[in-house]
Amino acid sequence: MTSPNETNEPSRRAVLKAGVAGLGATMVPFGAFEALGAEPAQAAGPVTAPPAAASRGGIGAALKRVEGPLKVRGAATYAFEWPVEKPAYLYPLLSTIASGRVTSVDTRAALAEPGVLGVLTHLNAPRLAWADEPEVALLQSDKVAYHGQIVGAVIADGIETARYAAGLVKLEYAAEPVDVDLRTDRDDLRKPQHAQGFGQLPGDLMNGAPADTSAGDFAAGLASAVHRVDATYTTPVQHHNPMEPHAAVATWTDDEITLYCGSQGVSTPQELLTRAFGLEAGRLRLISPYVGGAFGSKDFSALWGTLALMGARLVPGRPVKLSFTRQQMFTLVGHRPAAIQRVRLGADARGRLVAISHDAVQETAKAKQYAEQTVQASRSMYAAPNRRTSTRIALLDVPIPTIMRGPGEATGMFALESAMDELAEKMGLDPIELRLLNEPQTHPETGQPFSSRHLKRCFEEGARRFGWKNRARKPRTRRKDGWLIGTGVAAATYPSPRLPGSTASARVDRDGRCTVRIAAADIGTGTWTTLAQIAAEALGVPQNRVTLQIGDSSYPRASSGGFSSGMNSWGTTVYEAARALHAAVDEHGGKVPPEGIEVTVGMPDDPKLRQYEFGSYGAQFAEVRVHEDTGEIRVPRLLGVFDVGRVINPVTARSQLLGGMTWGLSMTLHEETALDHRYGHFVNNDFGGYHIAANADVGSIEVHFLDVRDPHINPMGSKGAGEIGIIGTAAAIANGAYNATGVRVRDLPLTLDKFL
Repeated sequence: MTSPNETNEPSRRAVLKAGVAGLGATMVPFGAFEALGAEPAQAAGPVTAPPAAASRGGIGAALKRVEGPLKVRGAATYAFEWPVEKPAYLYPLLSTIASGRVTSVDTRAALAEPGVLGVLTHLNAPRLAWADEPEVALLQSDKVAYHGQIVGAVIADGIETARYAAGLVKLEYAAEPVDVDLRTDRDDLRKPQHAQGFGQLPGDLMNGAPADTSAGDFAAGLASAVHRVDATYTTPVQHHNPMEPHAAVATWTDDEITLYCGSQGVSTPQELLTRAFGLEAGRLRLISPYVGGAFGSKDFSALWGTLALMGARLVPGRPVKLSFTRQQMFTLVGHRPAAIQRVRLGADARGRLVAISHDAVQETAKAKQYAEQTVQASRSMYAAPNRRTSTRIALLDVPIPTIMRGPGEATGMFALESAMDELAEKMGLDPIELRLLNEPQTHPETGQPFSSRHLKRCFEEGARRFGWKNRARKPRTRRKDGWLIGTGVAAATYPSPRLPGSTASARVDRDGRCTVRIAAADIGTGTWTTLAQIAAEALGVPQNRVTLQIGDSSYPRASSGGFSSGMNSWGTTVYEAARALHAAVDEHGGKVPPEGIEVTVGMPDDPKLRQYEFGSYGAQFAEVRVHEDTGEIRVPRLLGVFDVGRVINPVTARSQLLGGMTWGLSMTLHEETALDHRYGHFVNNDFGGYHIAANADVGSIEVHFLDVRDPHINPMGSKGAGEIGIIGTAAAIANGAYNATGVRVRDLPLTLDKFL
């Protein structure tokens, strides 16, 4: 497979040839590269990449995406576009009940249709060697666990034929009572073993965070408080809708089994699918160089892979193409779970918090329990001696929820930061003043120091840029042309974890060209560019001397891209591989032998991971306008200032933060899935009914970052930037809406009926 760095560009080839001309025919001096130079100082103050590094295209350089020209020309091949000979097409059949069993299947009419090659159901689907994971296994029984579950598929010569024939398959069911009712007073709420969260060590992710925590005496602390807030906030089911639908092309022959796909990482689904089909290690190859958005939906679930591979086995020798429709994605790729959150805050007369409680009840699926770390931010955000958090889940007849951009914190911080605004209003304090008054010096629960936390600077810089001092402190004070105008603010935080299991190889050839391989993914975040920049800095070479190869399971294993872990996990590993290559060249006297030099290294162990708490931070500001007569809400201005460590690439980092803030606006004003409680059916399962922000909804969005190197997190000093942009946006807008109207809305989305 060819990486975007290997395009046929005559000018680039000429430069490379000129760069290595005259270096000798046997041993190339590594000194022909620019010297590696001293490692940047581990300082807490602002550190930017040295001008020399930036000019080489290393860390800190504002480079355009290297794969950008390919995407603009349509030459970047996405999952469904892989050219294969004489493909067959697969169209899924989805259940029309939410709970029960399939009692009868009649495929005769479908099989009689010209061009139909086969019909898959639970009656003839391959038996999987491992069927314990509901997000991988399918068609293994007649059981139906949710409305829209895959209960079959039609394979045909053309996609139109497959879709038409799918309507000819007759399925009969024995339906059972449906339960999709999320309430806090249910008597069957469960305490999950853990919530999807982060410890600080590699491997802790899958162990998760504890469902409950407690410190001090919350009841006594709340009773002693002079000022109190006790409020409940709700967030609805929100759905994944990346630009590229989930798709795959599968080929299954005696010689090879290949799955072209769009995934947040090829290593994990390769391992899951290999186990499910009982294959020998390495026999299944996944290829995913370009991904048109993922945001969590292309991480854990591999139903697309199972179904495509089953289809390929049914028609030996023919590739099978699969692409979920928009409506199918509403049940097959996961969603953000609905949540009901109660936040209680108690403060003394000066505004110092003496008690914090955050209790969340979430929906999850009977098919698979998924609990989100909704309350985790409340464990670290503010100092208070008496604290309590809890998570409970309701097992319902719904599709399996999954991670979605800012999982946990996006909903949890809406509740916490809205409650902090309510407390500030009750006390007559400036909302920023209240937050800074309760800044912790160390992690409030673990007592460990933060690796870096510059939230105060984010608030100060943001307030200056936004003009916060001019805000109206009393609600319903500002009006213009029938619009009530308000401003709101909220804090943002998200962990910066390092996921285990990544390995990278680095090679230098006799012509001085360096190649770095790792089975990482670029889900639209700029990984093709940023990993090459990291390698260039570690090697001390210009970035255009580095060829990066990612998105192929034949490369060294990599963790999946999610939870803002990419640069901390892959980047650290690539950096170590590049440094190891540099050391190997030094052992050869600074020269490269004709056969080249290659090294492969795993993620290094770092004792600092046990000594510090790692996270990104931000301050979000919003100007909000609500029409006094109609209740319509508009957000003409958003501004965010973020502490994401040393910025690898200002261009791609800004895109991530801008995209997160835009999505935050969308989830605040529009996104809500309606559930039919009679049948367990998502009613508005398309873009006609599920509203997302369009260009007209988005006003001015300003993104700023401090660019302060974290001295402990990794060799680059960078922290996560993928999730933090969406955190806090909802609360900032909701708080601004209150400032405009005097109406406190605690239920997302902020639709006009809630202001009238």
